[in-house]
Amino acid sequence: MSEQQELQLEEREALQSIYEGDDAFKEINPTTFQYKYGKDDDIKSFLVEIQWPSNYPNEVPVINMDAFYNRNLIPPVKQKISSLLLEEAEQWVGCGMTYTLFECLKDKVDELVAEQPDTPIVHQSIDLDNGVAAIKISDSGDKKLPAKKEQLTKAQKRRQWERTDHKGDRPRGYDWVDIVKHLSQTGYKEEQAMQREQNLLNSEPALHPLNI
Repeated sequence: MSEQQELQLEEREALQSIYEGDDAFKEINPTTFQYKYGKDDDIKSFLVEIQWPSNYPNEVPVINMDAFYNRNLIPPVKQKISSLLLEEAEQWVGCGMTYTLFECLKDKVDELVAEQPDTPIVHQSIDLDNGVAAIKISDSGDKKLPAKKEQLTKAQKRRQWERTDHKGDRPRGYDWVDIVKHLSQTGYKEEQAMQREQNLLNSEPALHPLNI
């Protein structure tokens, strides 16, 4: 076991003893620890996660403020907490410092979260495609609406249906002419005309030559 591993083991055992029964403290794994500040239902509550690199404590630990618990925490507040912890850690390189880092925040919580809003901020992503679509939709309000279709009565709809098939088309041959009927009517008219001419000729007085 290396010197760093021995120092880490000793510090881990010390943390387990110090924070025994403290619900705010949590050991994620042998090299990762969390501490929660504030109440669960408080919008200004936050969680600090400290991760030990392999060479810890001879180098500063990793400060993680991106845990899901901090989803409502604004970036400036996260940055302020991280900067304070890293500045404090630089002073304790070579020594076990996790307890010191956790404790140094307790008296500064109100100061650190002073910029945090009292209500959650709703984050909205901007979709350019949807934005353009929205503009197109809003512009369409100036366009004229299509003319309203004439409402037919039930009798008119029934007559229209009878003149068309189930697809709304007129039956094939609806405009065809009955040739036989047409010719019979045409021939009848011509026969009547000839009969009238014959009657006129018969009604005229006969001309007889003069006897000289």
